[in-house]
Amino acid sequence: MSRKDPCQKQACEIQKCLQANNYLESKCEAVLQEMRKCCARYKGRSVCCSGFEREEREREKVKLASEG
Repeated sequence: MSRKDPCQKQACEIQKCLQANNYLESKCEAVLQEMRKCCARYKGRSVCCSGFEREEREREKVKLASEG
């Protein structure tokens, strides 16, 4: 039996929020933050987090480049 994605609930909440707010990410910052927390908690175990994990890697690259 397949397991439910641990961050699927947060991913659905993001979609609902974006649809309700004309796809303005700024209106959905709270649900986006909850998704980031979930992705950090379940790193590598949630298919829903692929974009957020990529975002985090890019953020780390920028941080390292600015320090070096």
